[in-house]
Amino acid sequence: MSTLPLSTSLLPPLQTFSAHGHGLSRNLCFYRKKQSYLRVRAAKLPEGVILPKVQPKSQPAFLGFTQTAEIWNSRACMIGLIGTFIVELILNKGILEMIGVEIGKGLDLPL
Repeated sequence: MSTLPLSTSLLPPLQTFSAHGHGLSRNLCFYRKKQSYLRVRAAKLPEGVILPKVQPKSQPAFLGFTQTAEIWNSRACMIGLIGTFIVELILNKGILEMIGVEIGKGLDLPL
């Protein structure tokens, strides 16, 4: 395998300037970066591949709330709440007691 010599035309151009501070002269070097983009496309789509539509058919979200997100959030909430009840039932202690918060006897109202 042969190697090619590194050419200076492949390197980004070097810019230098002199900055004067506290009576001293310093040379500072900065490299200028160019952003390059590469787009690769197939010459022909394989058979059976259909291009997607540009815009989906979903309704715009109202203040960030979508139907799917609300369904999944409520399901996760139900699972967590039921899990809390099961843990309290098995250990015969409340969640606050398990994490170390002291609770009293409530308001102790005479009824």
